[in-house]
Amino acid sequence: MKDLAVAAVVTGGASGLGAATTRALTAAGVAVTILDLQEELGTALAAELGGDTTFVRTDVTDEASVQAAVDEATGKGRPLRIAVNCAGIAWVGRTLTRDGAPHELPDFTRTVMVNLVGTFNVLRLAAAAMARTEPSADGSRGIVLNTASVAAYEGQIGQVAYAASKGGVVGLTLPAARDLSSVGVRVCTIAPGLVDTPMVAGLPEAAQASLAAGIPFPKRLARPEDYAELALDVIRHDYLNGEVIRMDGALRMAPK
Repeated sequence: MKDLAVAAVVTGGASGLGAATTRALTAAGVAVTILDLQEELGTALAAELGGDTTFVRTDVTDEASVQAAVDEATGKGRPLRIAVNCAGIAWVGRTLTRDGAPHELPDFTRTVMVNLVGTFNVLRLAAAAMARTEPSADGSRGIVLNTASVAAYEGQIGQVAYAASKGGVVGLTLPAARDLSSVGVRVCTIAPGLVDTPMVAGLPEAAQASLAAGIPFPKRLARPEDYAELALDVIRHDYLNGEVIRMDGALRMAPK
């Protein structure tokens, strides 16, 4: 997609990967609608960026909530061409605890609902809006870019819920791309490794250094801006479709 005078929705767009992507898209001239539950952060970011950047408090697992946000994005006088799914939660819990208690089912369900069902909910509703737009000269109507994780491939001990949810995002990428090929909407996914997001920032400095030391190269945690840069590259590259791209510095996670 070469012409970025379009509209976009970014879930989880108020912080972390989503905020970096919101900033990068806005800088490129895109009219971004931030979808997030963090109202204070989302409102502040929209006010800071100004212009056509707006915030809509959104629960990605709720159909009406997402539809309202998509409607907001399609009302900016530009075609909705971009949806970036960054909303997600992390959960740590073993299949059986050390004392033999089973994983709490509501914790597993909630993780899958937000990370996988929420991603698909946004994908389907954004794609439906894109399909109603006039296509470009080559038949393109847009792209949905999802966020998985290297945990989809090398989930660690305690990541059974998180890995399952992100594995689902990886698994839906190709069939969704095939489904939407008839309306000219691409679907791709980025699978980050260790990123310096608010979740990681809460760890002790020694723990962060230990994580970075295990990355072959570059020997540092990824930055949210690295994700945003790759997101823009994927959005602009019209021949990337149905692909999952690892962004991990050649990291392969150990069991723990």
